[in-house]
Amino acid sequence: MTNDMSSVSLAALADRAPAPERSPVRPADAAAGDIELSIIIPTFNEIGNVEELVSRVRKTLVGVSWEMIFVDDDSPDKTADRARQVARGDRRVRCIQRLGRRGLSSACVEGMLASPAPYLAVMDADLQHDETILPRMLELLKSDQAELVVGSRYVGGGGIGDWNAMRASMSRFATRLSRLVFKQDVSDPMSGFFMLKREVLDNSVRSLSSLGFKILLDMIASSSGKLRIAEVPYTFRNRFAGESKLDNAVLWEFGMLLADKLVGKYVPVRFLSFAAVGGAGVGVHVAILSLLLNAVGLPFTTSQASATIGAMVFNFWVNNFLTYRDRQLKGWRWLKGLVSFMLACSVGALANVGIASYLFENKTQWLLAALSGVLVGAVWNYAITQIYTWGKPK
Repeated sequence: MTNDMSSVSLAALADRAPAPERSPVRPADAAAGDIELSIIIPTFNEIGNVEELVSRVRKTLVGVSWEMIFVDDDSPDKTADRARQVARGDRRVRCIQRLGRRGLSSACVEGMLASPAPYLAVMDADLQHDETILPRMLELLKSDQAELVVGSRYVGGGGIGDWNAMRASMSRFATRLSRLVFKQDVSDPMSGFFMLKREVLDNSVRSLSSLGFKILLDMIASSSGKLRIAEVPYTFRNRFAGESKLDNAVLWEFGMLLADKLVGKYVPVRFLSFAAVGGAGVGVHVAILSLLLNAVGLPFTTSQASATIGAMVFNFWVNNFLTYRDRQLKGWRWLKGLVSFMLACSVGALANVGIASYLFENKTQWLLAALSGVLVGAVWNYAITQIYTWGKPK
């Protein structure tokens, strides 16, 4: 009797419990070996857009065997959890959650490499990109009319939506600057919405900078040959939910990408950024020294020590914000990073003085001796802090 009662109770509970909402998925859509198109969605704090994006793509790509891979940079708003929740109802959805590293371009590359699909698309999670052009983009690739298809705001029929004059001008200026690193005729190389054949990724992936947020520009500039590119017009839409990630630092990231494509094969672009920040730090040092010595009237030794500490803090803060934006330290890690940075730079300063003094005593012209010391100190500081202050991404 007890067993019968238990059976009845369990059955009743099952009847009352709501069935999990699941989207119809054909076997061909769910089987990894049959995936035709993989859509890579890099995310950071996009929890309010996940379900709507999946819903719209599901309606658009009827009859296409597709998957969607969210690559989330450990969003504080739990975007990854929401993506996994959606994935439980639709096996075409996957999530890669990255810890200890950030960056839109590197997230896109990681997502593409995680997919077996012969065709790969990249689009933003905020629904500003028009998902309804995905079938047309796929058709151009499958019919071999192109190797790479760009969703363009600047060809006939496309548009930038509600952008203000300043943002529109900056976009056009960045597009002109991009011509420095590639010569192909593309109206919208700054687009974050594109689709490509896997062979294009395979041929360029080892040359990609994966810096900043313009993965399409990086892909075209890193290609070993001229690509057959098609452009499909779309109108840029307003963000569906959440806040924009654009800030002034994206200009620096764009500059870093251009610099890497131009001279990265000769000098690491992070070192150039590190050196530029160090040059600005010299100005900060001189300003603090002059203020404390001349305006406040402190002794030279006290003023010099204070200026040195001030310049180190400035250099660390700016490098943490710009040079190592993808590994940015926060909270207690920021304080620990500052201490390790100052210790490393103190050793670098000793190396600077030691090398310069040695060269000068051995009849090297004073300016050359000084510059040699500066270079040795800069290389030391860059190499040590990259390992012990910011570390390699885990």
